[in-house]
Amino acid sequence: MSALEVKDVRASYATVQALTGVSFTLEEGRICGLVGQNGSGKSTLMKSIMGSVAASGSVRIMDTEPEKARKAGLVGYVPQNEGVDWAFPVSVHDVVMMGRYGFMGMMRRPKKEDHEAVQHALDMVEMSQYSGRQIGSLSGGQRKRVFIARAIAQGAKLMLLDEPFAGVDKPSEAMITRLLRTLSSQGVAILVATHDLGGLDVLCDEVLLLNRRVIFHGSVAEATRPEIIVQAFGGSADAAEATAHAEVSGVNIEAFEQHRGVVNSAENGVNGIENAAQNATHNSPQGDAQISTQNATQNSPQGDAQISAQNATHNSPKNGEEN
Repeated sequence: MSALEVKDVRASYATVQALTGVSFTLEEGRICGLVGQNGSGKSTLMKSIMGSVAASGSVRIMDTEPEKARKAGLVGYVPQNEGVDWAFPVSVHDVVMMGRYGFMGMMRRPKKEDHEAVQHALDMVEMSQYSGRQIGSLSGGQRKRVFIARAIAQGAKLMLLDEPFAGVDKPSEAMITRLLRTLSSQGVAILVATHDLGGLDVLCDEVLLLNRRVIFHGSVAEATRPEIIVQAFGGSADAAEATAHAEVSGVNIEAFEQHRGVVNSAENGVNGIENAAQNATHNSPQGDAQISTQNATQNSPQGDAQISAQNATHNSPKNGEEN
């Protein structure tokens, strides 16, 4: 069953077209990275899904209209830092309890099961010890975890996270990544707006590149190819210019360069093997061809590509969860 279905969604602010014919689906238990430069419509898309921005087209959440889905607690939203008044005097416990409002009566008096749901959510995000603290006194990573706990407490089947790693240190980023993977394994569908291409292969099952319209929706490996980046961020097919445009657009360029280098190295290795095998088959007997192919495999850049990939994985922040 699709957790989210978006069909031909269009939104505008005055004369500015923010979204143009956006259509995609997200299945239960999948994490989709929503990537785009500033002004590409990421936040507008999330607000359109939540119903807080006027938009045309169709949005279905768990085969339900957005308004009904919100009232039923089926969708949870983790906003950007600037979208929250951190000076407002409210405790961590109270913020998470807000996720239970849909299960309470008019007087919003929490029952035993509400308190249990809040405690379970705080335990999941490892924030129980901060339950009585003011939300504004927490670090950026801790605040994000509290809002994720709110979505957990309400039993959301779809979670929308707008730049959850902005202003977050590496340990908190690793913790949030593990938490989201755990939630997806429990069937929760997650849409994550981010500018960090480098961490997508650890966090996400798929990627949606947005530039007011859907530029690409598919695998992480395909999304990080230079020609795809060019479509999303502009420039030419030249790899160096693709990198420059990605950097200007706010993409994590170090991770982008690293990932692209590994991909290109692997591609060169495969091409070297295929060419050597074809030459061996054309110019030598069958036995020699087998030997030539084996030598080509041993001597081609594929081995280097594998080592490069391993080193990239070892040295990348994505794998350094304990850093």
